[in-house]
This record gives sequence, C-alpha cells and structure tokens, in this order.
Amino acid sequence: MHSFPAPAQKIVESMQAAAAAEPQRAIAFQGSPGANSHRAATEAAPDHLPLPCFSFEDALEAVKDGRASRAIIPIENSQHGRVADIHFLLPESGLSIIGEYFMPIHHALMGLGKGPFEAAYSHPQALGQSRFFLRERGIVPLSYADTAGAAAFVSEKGDPKLGAIAPAIAAELYNLQIIEENVEDSADNMTRFVVLADKPQDPATLNGKDAITTFVFEVKNIPAALYKAMGGFATNGVNMTKLESYQKGTSFSATAFYADIIGAPGDPAVDRALEELAFHSKELRVLGSYAQARTRGSAG
Repeated sequence: MHSFPAPAQKIVESMQAAAAAEPQRAIAFQGSPGANSHRAATEAAPDHLPLPCFSFEDALEAVKDGRASRAIIPIENSQHGRVADIHFLLPESGLSIIGEYFMPIHHALMGLGKGPFEAAYSHPQALGQSRFFLRERGIVPLSYADTAGAAAFVSEKGDPKLGAIAPAIAAELYNLQIIEENVEDSADNMTRFVVLADKPQDPATLNGKDAITTFVFEVKNIPAALYKAMGGFATNGVNMTKLESYQKGTSFSATAFYADIIGAPGDPAVDRALEELAFHSKELRVLGSYAQARTRGSAG
C-alpha cells in the first residue's frame, strides 16, 4: 500500500494543490493531515505550506524534485528512541540539515464508538510510546504508516471495535470520537525533528550562535579506530552530544556512526577535531550545521 486512506485523500489533494502553486513556500512531511509531523511543519515553519507525503523517502524526494523548499523529518523520540533512519536517508538524498525542532508529543485514543476496542492502529513509534496503556486495556497494537493515517483508516473501515492512537486533531478531521487523551506512557514525551533543504546552511551565518553540526563517518577497520577517531574532540574541547552506531551493508564488517557535536566548521577547535576524525576514518560526511533549538543538557 502506498496511498492515503480515502477520508484523508481529499484533504491531501487540497494541500498538495496549494503547495504546487507555491513550491518555494512548501514544506514536506511524512504522514496524513493531522499527524504529528504535520503539526511540527506548521509550528516550525508557520509561513510555509505543509505538503503531506506518504513516506519519508517521498518527503525527501519532494525537496529534490523542487516541489518543496524543505522537509521536516522526526529522527528521535525521548521515550522510544530512533524514528527515521536518517543515517541512511540523508546521505542518499544529498539534502542537508538546516534546522531542528523539538515538539512535545501527546496521543489520544479515538474511534467510531466508545469502545471497548479489540485493537488500535497507529505508527509503531506511537504504539511503543503507549504500550503500557494499551496492554492494561487488552488492546492489540496494529502498525500503520502514520498516526493520522491510522485514524483515517479506522474511519474508513467503519468498525466500532477498532481504535486509533493519534493526535487529537485527527479525530476532528476524520469524524472520530476521542475516548481518552494523553495516553502516552510518559508525560515528558518529546520528539526531535530536523529541517532539510537542498543546500546546506553557511556555517559563517552561525557565528555567535549556539550551533549543532551533524555528520556520519565510517572508521577504518583497525584496532582502537573509534578511540583514535574520537580523540580529536576530547583534546580540542568539542562536546559530542550524540554518537550512534549502525551497520552498512550485510557483511557486518564495517561499522559507521551518526554524531552530533556542539559547534560548527569555522571554529578552530571544531575544524581541528573534524580534521583528526577524517584522518582516522574511511569516510566522513557532514550532514549540516544549524542553530540549536534546545540547549543540550537542559531540561527546559
């Protein structure tokens, strides 16, 4: 399946038409209207026109094809970890990260009737973030491409025994009843989004600002390769706020890493650290430098 449910399709077509008329103002997101990514798009870029896309790849393609000037993608959640495989999607797309946005996430249980529900559809992330709530009620979690799309699908199916876990606005869009709000298992549920464009932001524009630089790298296949690659950040006092490993290919012999650091190229300490990293790596690709939307190490 690679299409939106019928209740969402008319809204999608209207939004696509508006974006097509002004592609320079369009911001692509993955999901149906009413999804958390839709909300993030309108909050992070209120002067842009949200363009719904079925998949993450479709959202990135919209920018590459010129149908949107940027895209917004969720990459990690405070409660359930990685969302999109940005490590693979971004390098392959050729796009650059130009910004980030943090958004509190709240889910609602909704359906055509008041329940009880035998099963609930939603995106795997939302199901994971609400797993204790669902388990306590004996509701079977069923995966769907996105949260709002799940709500539209439940509306289309017309089965009162089926529910959806989705943002509250989806109930209004798809004529469902909200049974219970804030069903996420953690009150401080937060998702980090990145904003992507076809050209990187000039690091010089970040002078005087708290910045983040994101990159991926593959270490050489020698003993202590990662230790040596990381040494430049320690000796130059550059704070690394995220380091995550992933496998490239099926051989399991090459380990690659996704990382965030505080600072941007042009800062002598950052330049020295990246130069040393490149020396000890088979491949290094900077995915973008951009202003911090949230101070690292702060709960606010």
